[in-house]
Amino acid sequence: MRRTLAGAAQALAAGEITSRELVEACLERAMDPAGEGARAFTRIDAQQARATADAIDRMRKAGTQPGRFAGVPIAVKDLFDVAGQPTTAGSRVLADRPPAECDAAAIARLRACGFVIVGRNNMTEFAYSGLGMNHHFGTPANPWRRDERRIPGGSSSGAAVAVADAMAVAALGTDTGGSCRIPAALSGVTGFKPTAARVPRDGVVPLSTSLDSVGPLAASVSCCAILDSIVAGEPIEKPAALAVAGLRVGLVGRYAMNGIDDTVAAAWERSLGRLSAAGARIMEIGLDVLDEIPRINARGGLVGAEAYAWHRTLLESKSHLYDPWVLQRFEAGRSQSAADYIDTIESRRRIQQAVRSRTAAVDVLLAPTVPIVAPRCAELADVEAANRTNLFLLRNPALVNFLDGCAISLPCHLPGEAPVGLMLIAGTGEDRRLLAIASAVESLLAGRSSRPQ
Repeated sequence: MRRTLAGAAQALAAGEITSRELVEACLERAMDPAGEGARAFTRIDAQQARATADAIDRMRKAGTQPGRFAGVPIAVKDLFDVAGQPTTAGSRVLADRPPAECDAAAIARLRACGFVIVGRNNMTEFAYSGLGMNHHFGTPANPWRRDERRIPGGSSSGAAVAVADAMAVAALGTDTGGSCRIPAALSGVTGFKPTAARVPRDGVVPLSTSLDSVGPLAASVSCCAILDSIVAGEPIEKPAALAVAGLRVGLVGRYAMNGIDDTVAAAWERSLGRLSAAGARIMEIGLDVLDEIPRINARGGLVGAEAYAWHRTLLESKSHLYDPWVLQRFEAGRSQSAADYIDTIESRRRIQQAVRSRTAAVDVLLAPTVPIVAPRCAELADVEAANRTNLFLLRNPALVNFLDGCAISLPCHLPGEAPVGLMLIAGTGEDRRLLAIASAVESLLAGRSSRPQ
């Protein structure tokens, strides 16, 4: 059973469970030979996690209050520096990297609150894909119809599977073009992408310094809001309660809707129907300007240029160690000129201004997180099919990174159906307001009252 952060904290405070018991339950699932733990993690820190949990339990038993979330097990993506461990970013290329001397800023903030790190999550090599496939460490299978071995989505693939399978109460990932939201949508959990500058990225292996952001994957909006507050260095606050009635909801439109499959379309229409019935004002927004984005990024965009800049020395000496499919993606950056890069920056600024102007009258934008349900891994063995599907999955979520906004993916499918994500989008710096709106929408989708209490 998946726990929320608030539920785990409450159980610990009430003495209904110990941190060691929470950690053992997660480790049991992560280390189950019949489960996905060997593919969801690149490293499981069982001994250290148990020792940390025991120390926190002793503090509580002695009457010391170690913190509300102290003892809650969490997983972290293999992009984050953890003191004493090498950061390999899901790759063999960095296998000889020395252990990190200190924690990444976000990890240090989690530790300060007493979270217990159970391990490092597997990911697409260097976070350079939305599929979640990894040919070095294996690909964790999507929780839906697991016997069919469908992709989990990426690049934070292991994070989504770890949360979905209760191998951790929550996980910390990164999002450059959808890397928290794509796996959340395809695997049936909640994933949040904050405004890029909100959380420090010190100690995080970069993909694109312009677009990278640090965000959580978890069981609920409340969980994401808690972790967002912590890693952003802010007081932990519950999102302000609000009602859906009167909410001005703008639809992204054709750009986000082209090619959606029947399952996504049905979940989308059902979600819109519930919002409308609850009193939300659904508004069509003219965002034809978004059609320019594929042309702007045709030479690889900011990701291509910035990823190549970080990797160029490694590519000269260790190209044979890269996953061939990921390796070919660096060619887009290699071929870009400085003028191409500057043109992309200027075009991005122009599009951002246009979208801000055209969305000023709405509270939140809405789109399907991704246009299709998770395909089978076997369907993507062909390079052309993999490239085509990757771009298709990235299309909607990458829009938010391009606009420097914030977004969250909420599960909106019915029990037993293929997981589908509903993406709520807001502007730069509007993170906490977005989380408050998402909390109300989450309650509505779950059939709970969204009125302020």
